[in-house]
Amino acid sequence: MPRREHTAEHWTEPSYGAAGGPQPTEETPPAAAPPRRRRWRRIALFSLLILLVLGGSGMVAGGLYLRSVESGIERVDAFDGVPEESRPQATVDGAMNIMILGSDSRDPEKTSGSRTDTIILAHLPKDRKSAQLISIPRDTWVSVPKSKDGNNGGRDAKVNAAYAWGGVPLMVQTVEKFTGVRVDHVTLIDFAGFKEIIDALGGVDINSEKSFTSIHEPFRTFKQGMQRMDGEAALDYSRQRKQFADGDFARIRHQQQVIRAIIDKASSGGILTNPGKLNSFLKATSNSVSVDKELSLFDMANQMRGVRGGNMTFVTSPTKGTGRIGSESVVLADNARAKTFYDAVRRDSVPEIVSLGKK
Repeated sequence: MPRREHTAEHWTEPSYGAAGGPQPTEETPPAAAPPRRRRWRRIALFSLLILLVLGGSGMVAGGLYLRSVESGIERVDAFDGVPEESRPQATVDGAMNIMILGSDSRDPEKTSGSRTDTIILAHLPKDRKSAQLISIPRDTWVSVPKSKDGNNGGRDAKVNAAYAWGGVPLMVQTVEKFTGVRVDHVTLIDFAGFKEIIDALGGVDINSEKSFTSIHEPFRTFKQGMQRMDGEAALDYSRQRKQFADGDFARIRHQQQVIRAIIDKASSGGILTNPGKLNSFLKATSNSVSVDKELSLFDMANQMRGVRGGNMTFVTSPTKGTGRIGSESVVLADNARAKTFYDAVRRDSVPEIVSLGKK
């Protein structure tokens, strides 16, 4: 049967709401699908992360409401069993590092639900005038510490294996050991939640580096250049990698583009400067948020009120490219460059982080 191609650029404003737009196809049968509450927890968390990073007068105006919401937020123990004596120490008082773990539960290529697809170390400088988001490729070959139960780890493996072996605490240990950077907070998101977020914003503008056709149904064609995408199209775009010579690095770039586009659209869409819209946005998602036990949404929102998409930098952890170790295809870290790069993160040297991250 010939492919029916859909283009991403000819999109008209859909009718939004619970029934608006096409619904993704679940990979698992209904009995095995994750509860709707769990999916919305991750969608809600990312929605709040957008507001936290953006800050702004709208968030401050909604501060009292956010404090009341925060009291009912579900907390997770991200540092359970992480030995303090083995952790890096903070070197600059006031700087903050947040590990963002993302998965795409509806990716048509997903074969297991126990590994995290996206690992981002977000560095928030002491002056809170910018943010640097560092993507660590999921196949990066690193040393994974022993899991709390002692049954896994204690050897080299792909970085995302740590999540399968020991959950969030082992991911914290692994990323800290690899980078030498102390992780202050942890958040989890589901990239499948981008659909609802983007549709709520009325779509986002993405600049595609080339024309290509998605490998997933309905086989959309993405044209080179700037185009408006709805949630389904943007999520599809963020998954593509096989049409690009650099494979998973292209997927990382696409995810970074979508994140920036969401932030740019949210900051220009009146959410932050309109207390009514802000209140509605938070009410729609806040009942199912989960964050680590120490993260204060209100305090961070207040601190980050000067940050916008324009002063956020997306970089990728230094690598030597891909290779094979045994039977596995892996990403090889450039340890010499990574040492210099993460030293700049520890010292909170923003110009060096930006410069070294772009080499």
